[in-house]
Amino acid sequence: MIYALLPDTPGAEKRKLPFYLAFEEYLARCFTGEYFFMWQVDPTVIVGRNQQLDTEVNLPYCASHGIDVCRRKSGGGCVYADRDNIMFSHITTCDEVATTFSGFTSRVAAMLRDLGIAEAHTTGRNDILIGDRKVSGYAFYHIRLVDRLTHSSQSRAIVHGTMLYDADIPAMMQAITPSQQKLSAKGVQSVRNRVTTIREHSQVSLDDFKAFCRDRLCSSVLELERHDIEAIEEIARHYYEPEWVLGVRRKAPSAAGHPLRRRIEGVGELEVALESIPGPVPRIGALDLTGDFFLMADLDHSLLHPLRGCELTREALLQRLGAINIGKVIPALHAEQLADLILSAQ
Repeated sequence: MIYALLPDTPGAEKRKLPFYLAFEEYLARCFTGEYFFMWQVDPTVIVGRNQQLDTEVNLPYCASHGIDVCRRKSGGGCVYADRDNIMFSHITTCDEVATTFSGFTSRVAAMLRDLGIAEAHTTGRNDILIGDRKVSGYAFYHIRLVDRLTHSSQSRAIVHGTMLYDADIPAMMQAITPSQQKLSAKGVQSVRNRVTTIREHSQVSLDDFKAFCRDRLCSSVLELERHDIEAIEEIARHYYEPEWVLGVRRKAPSAAGHPLRRRIEGVGELEVALESIPGPVPRIGALDLTGDFFLMADLDHSLLHPLRGCELTREALLQRLGAINIGKVIPALHAEQLADLILSAQ
């Protein structure tokens, strides 16, 4: 991999999280090859693209403690970042989720073992554990680039996540509010029991750890210039827009007056909100799907819109879903699972 190095400019140490998300996009869109960089920010909560802000984040706590709240373009769950938490970003050419994750996380786990942390290993769809506790987790999204002249396309993948060198566990526990379903699926009762840090397993300093990561993962350097910073800052503007941060979506009420939330192994947590059209056989009127799942295509266009008007029977749902390659929209989700979830939300 190539390490992407930003120029040393005034105020660089105060850059906020949207700048680094925009930096990933800039590398993906403007450079070919495989890149990696590390970054740190002041206390920030980052929600996944498909998550509901008010159910995942303790907004009053964040506001009163000066914690920023941002939304990223990748799926996955809510995470807490601060200056003791190193963020990893990896940009490559691949749009197959399992391959992208396994390739990168395996390299990171091997790097930790080289550091002397023998129990470091990958698990599940996107986590790195030390023993049975999480030290690093990743999310994924892809950008499809289309050549205007040839109309040929190329997919660029962005994998980013946390590496807990150290952690302010009390602040993390207050700022984010994972559901009990998610914690139970991990076999733990609280965030505190689920995570560990590099400092608990190694005497390496923060700066030495970052240097070790760069040395082991990268073989060359791309040095960006000041004009690159201006382009990155322009991309970052989108991440500050209130509609993006709040995640304004149609929120259809379920018949019970609240959405149905369920966790599906290998997929993540899905929350279905359904508004049905009455009749001899009820049909789907409005449908919304949120959660910490990963997303490979536009959710509305590729999945929710084609289901509108469908009769609320298992047979009709499976027939409609049969025309949709659902695995290309939400990886590892099967039509039968989604049909059962929608029917349960009535």
